[in-house]
Amino acid sequence: MNDLNLTVERTINAPPADVFNAWLNPEMLRQFMMPAAGMSVPKASNEPKEGGRFEIVMLAGENEIPHAGTYREISPHDRIVFTWESPFSVDDSTVTLTFTPADEGTHVTLTHVRFSDAEARDNHKGGWVSILDALDATLAA
Repeated sequence: MNDLNLTVERTINAPPADVFNAWLNPEMLRQFMMPAAGMSVPKASNEPKEGGRFEIVMLAGENEIPHAGTYREISPHDRIVFTWESPFSVDDSTVTLTFTPADEGTHVTLTHVRFSDAEARDNHKGGWVSILDALDATLAA
C-alpha cells in the first residue's frame, strides 16, 4: 500500500450551509452520490455525528456497490472528514471536505487519501468530479 491521494475542487452555486447539509442528508446523498452516468443510489442512511456511520448503496446496472464510512469530524458549514469503505478502497482510506464561502457560492475542496494503486486513485478522481457536478445540479434544481 502507499499514500496516493487526490484533490478535486469545485465552486457550487449555493451557500455553504446548503452544500454542507447536503452531505449529511440521506435524501440529498441519494440524488448526487453518482460517480458515473447511468448510476443510481437506491439506499442511503447515516448517523451524522462524529463517530456515526453512513451507508450508501450505488447501483451500476444490476450491480449493487456498497459504500460506508465513519464520520471522524463534522464542523458545521466548514469541514467534514470521514473514512471511505468500498470494494475498491483500502484500510484507513479517508475523505476530507472543506467548504469556503465564494462570490459564486461555496468553494468545495475534496481530498481523498490512500488507494491501492494509481489506477484506483484515478478512477476515484473521475467519480468525485462527477459527484460534485451532480451536487451542483441537485442544489440548483
